[in-house]
Amino acid sequence: MQQINLIHMVSNAGLMVQFVLLLLLFFSITSWAIILIKYRYIKRAYRESAAFTELFWKSRDLSNAYRQAKELQGSPIARIFRIGYVELKKISQGSVAEGEDAQDQARRMSTRFAGMDNIKRSLRRAINTETTRMTQMVPFLATTGNTTPFIGLFGTVWGIMNSFHGIGLRGSASLAVVAPGISEALVATAAGLGVAIPAVISFNYFMQKIKILESELHSFSADFLNIIERDILLMERRRS
Repeated sequence: MQQINLIHMVSNAGLMVQFVLLLLLFFSITSWAIILIKYRYIKRAYRESAAFTELFWKSRDLSNAYRQAKELQGSPIARIFRIGYVELKKISQGSVAEGEDAQDQARRMSTRFAGMDNIKRSLRRAINTETTRMTQMVPFLATTGNTTPFIGLFGTVWGIMNSFHGIGLRGSASLAVVAPGISEALVATAAGLGVAIPAVISFNYFMQKIKILESELHSFSADFLNIIERDILLMERRRS
């Protein structure tokens, strides 16, 4: 019965209030679609990133970790590892020829450390790309949370203005005349709050999860670079 009364109030509201409610409906549908999409995306990112991190530290061969990373398409950590590994392969193709003189060794060392700079830049770009991908569409939730209460309030104010205008024309200010118009106008404020509250909660939740993932990306990148630099130094010491 309450739902029927609500539908009745909306159908009898003014055109401006109905337009406001239609706009709020658009924000609501879009927000809930984003919430569902980002929830599934972040949940998968957490699950697969945890699985890849465990595999990475258990694996003694980076090529094996690379094969595992290709299977975990939803992991941001696995994606930045693949990019770093491809750059690493480019600088580890060359081998040391026998009878290599000091000039050749210096040139090779310079090439290796220049390659390390390329790996660092590639990892930084990959982290920025992953951060952008994770935050994509999330700002719309903040926009929804900030604007929909004011949109609903605008509909309410407009509806109350029309109600008082009708009171002036009728010359009567009884509760029976005032209450229906004001109750119809207040629906817009309630709808605006109903759209804003889930959007704000979801925005804060997603941003917290994204910050954690971003921190894990930076930590993994630093650990990966340390492993590469250590292996290169060990390799050079064995060859010298």
